Amino acid sequence: MPGTENPIPHSVVNAAKPAVVLLSGGLDSTTVLAVARRDGFSPHAMTFRYGQRHSHEIDAAHRVAAAQGVSAHVVVDIDLRQWGGSALTSDAAVPKDRDVSAAHDIPITYVPARNTIFLSFALAWAETLGATDIFVGVNALDYSGYPDCRPEYLRAFEHMANLATRAGVEGTQRLTIHAPLLHLTKAGIVSLGHSLGVDYSLTTSCYDPAPDGAACGHCDACLLRLKGFAEAGAHDPIAYVESRRS
Repeated sequence: MPGTENPIPHSVVNAAKPAVVLLSGGLDSTTVLAVARRDGFSPHAMTFRYGQRHSHEIDAAHRVAAAQGVSAHVVVDIDLRQWGGSALTSDAAVPKDRDVSAAHDIPITYVPARNTIFLSFALAWAETLGATDIFVGVNALDYSGYPDCRPEYLRAFEHMANLATRAGVEGTQRLTIHAPLLHLTKAGIVSLGHSLGVDYSLTTSCYDPAPDGAACGHCDACLLRLKGFAEAGAHDPIAYVESRRS
């Protein structure tokens, strides 16, 4: 059954070299965490409470981190609501029922410079850990049009990171940004996760969930998630406000 096959023993993780994994509690970052463990790293998970519309994703990140046996899990508090600029950090309406396959504009759910901010925190933690690897769940195929999910952005940040730290300048640390989902469809991500034993019932993806955490089924994140599970021929185990699953 999905979520139960091929578990990775915690002893393997504990013996491995450290890596920082950005963990939102969503489908993509949860899969990336499993990939980091598969590839022999000891993951140190970093989650952000950044003033987002709801705390359900932070709760999900705690569940995922516990289930996958990370070496450490930190929740970083920053307040991006101070300047708004996104439906995720303001009271602006979250777009619903868009045709995400045809959308080419940058949606209002884009949070200005979010990945740059998050990766900068991850970079600082990696330097203190002596880690040379950061994992991030960005995707350039089935995604919502965010500019900080593109491969050229990741290459540029990696180059900057190796100029910006004491460890990089002294040559003791050559940082690599890992984005193993970059060229996968959502269906491919779901299939990869299932092959690694990921329990997707622990995750959440919705931008605008109900108070009890049930996903709306209509925002871009829900539509992409539902599309991925349907195309993978798999059941999405999370709760939805309405029955939107195929």
